[in-house]
Amino acid sequence: MSAHIWLRSETKPGEKRRALSVANVKNLLDLGFKVTVEKSNQSIFDDDEYAMLGIDMVDDSSWVDAPSDAYILGLKELPESNQPLIHNHIYFAHAYKNQDGWSELLNRFKVGGGKLYDLEFLVNERNKRVAAFGYWAGFAGAGVGTLIWAHYKNNNSFEDFKLPENYIDSEHMINTAKEAIKTYSPKKLRALITGMKGRSGTGAKEFFEAVGLNVTGWDKRETSNGGPFASILDFDIFVNCVLMMSKQPPFLEQSNIDNADSFCVISDVSCDPTGPYNSLPIYSKASTMDEPFELLKKDPSPIVITAIDHLPSLLPRESSDDFSNQLMPHFKDLTSEKGVWGRALKLFNEKLEEI
Repeated sequence: MSAHIWLRSETKPGEKRRALSVANVKNLLDLGFKVTVEKSNQSIFDDDEYAMLGIDMVDDSSWVDAPSDAYILGLKELPESNQPLIHNHIYFAHAYKNQDGWSELLNRFKVGGGKLYDLEFLVNERNKRVAAFGYWAGFAGAGVGTLIWAHYKNNNSFEDFKLPENYIDSEHMINTAKEAIKTYSPKKLRALITGMKGRSGTGAKEFFEAVGLNVTGWDKRETSNGGPFASILDFDIFVNCVLMMSKQPPFLEQSNIDNADSFCVISDVSCDPTGPYNSLPIYSKASTMDEPFELLKKDPSPIVITAIDHLPSLLPRESSDDFSNQLMPHFKDLTSEKGVWGRALKLFNEKLEEI
């Protein structure tokens, strides 16, 4: 049986991605799904692109009044509220690792009778995620780190560093970084990536290689026993793509920052500052597009961290197309709750028990 997919608008400032591309909305319609799309004034896809498919276009954030059998599909967090959640929701809830507000959110589902199919935990029988933005997070994280590094080197200051709303595409970001570092020898810039064999690490590696930097990769062999690793700060740019799922000694501690004597930009793609397994407990909150970094140390050489939790929004069309294509094959099993949906529902019910 086909389902009713309600594509909600994103309310997080600067979030231009959508969970379904225009092309895949059409694909769902062709498969017999009903699709409703909320209008959005910040989406990379214009409302008219969706409307041309002849579907119902509704006001933004109107999902609260959607039919009770609709599956509410989005990406980022729901607006804060105490309102019980009666629908089936599909999005990145960030509520299964004791993050801030996790129990309050899950209690809204418990009271309302709704279900959560967390996109982060849609996994196959080998427990591997079936749809992820990881590649683009790593790519953009490497890009932002490079641009912050270049801005300081070119201006001897971090003042006036700004990110655009988004880049036209990945080639635009690459060319912007090349221009920023053109007065330096890229091969002399040393970049370190932890978790280089994963999705995010692959994206970071391909960005650095496109720009021409000297890349070192650490993976399980180098990091499995935990840190701290003071030598990380000997690199110009460090991109962390490891999201810890259990307690281990962190990669860096505050004492490492205090004792460092060279300029380093840290880009934490994993961005888990409030999680219990944070591998970089040297900062306490995520960065934003408007305030993209935090100065951890000023003298004698600065240490900077950037940790934006929606990095792929800098490349919104490419990342949305890619994610939507990964997710698309699994909708056929949605109402039967087989495969990835059944596993996600089982985990949801287990987490409800914890509260």
